[in-house]
Amino acid sequence: MNEPEPLAGAYDLTIHRESAADREAIARVHELAFGRPNEAKLVEGLRLSAHFIKELSLVATLRDEVVGHILFTHVRVGRDENARSAISLAPMAVLPGHQRLGIGSALVRAGLEEAKHLGHNVVIVLGHVDFYPRFGFVPASRAGIKAPFRVHDEAFMVCELRPGALQGMAGEVVYPPEFSKV
Repeated sequence: MNEPEPLAGAYDLTIHRESAADREAIARVHELAFGRPNEAKLVEGLRLSAHFIKELSLVATLRDEVVGHILFTHVRVGRDENARSAISLAPMAVLPGHQRLGIGSALVRAGLEEAKHLGHNVVIVLGHVDFYPRFGFVPASRAGIKAPFRVHDEAFMVCELRPGALQGMAGEVVYPPEFSKV
């Protein structure tokens, strides 16, 4: 049974689109959350790529300190002429001292809401099986969507932002080349 999440809003949390002034703090959040620089370098590489969606690079701030970040980028499902567009949620990080306060959940909700508002229909994530299903993510294999790498089936998930968006979508996910450097 999942424990209820504290309300991040009770802590004066704000979520906004990334600005140039946030970039150093975003890198710090990813480095501290993952304990290595790889994800911060991934964010920087994606930011410079055609796969970057500037409206879907969101920052969580608490009393003017950047405490979390989430990024969505363009991906394809399928490798042939029938390939379809989707977006990937990756990476997402919250400073270690601020985890388990609902900040990550607030980032995911805000990101999915903005993605839907922008007209995106399908989101792919490789993530914790106890976290992402609460936002509507299900194993991608149920929709015939496969990871391009070996991964536990339950951890590779998909979320349909519009009913019927997964209809006819199947195949292997093609990530931006920046992901292969992580």
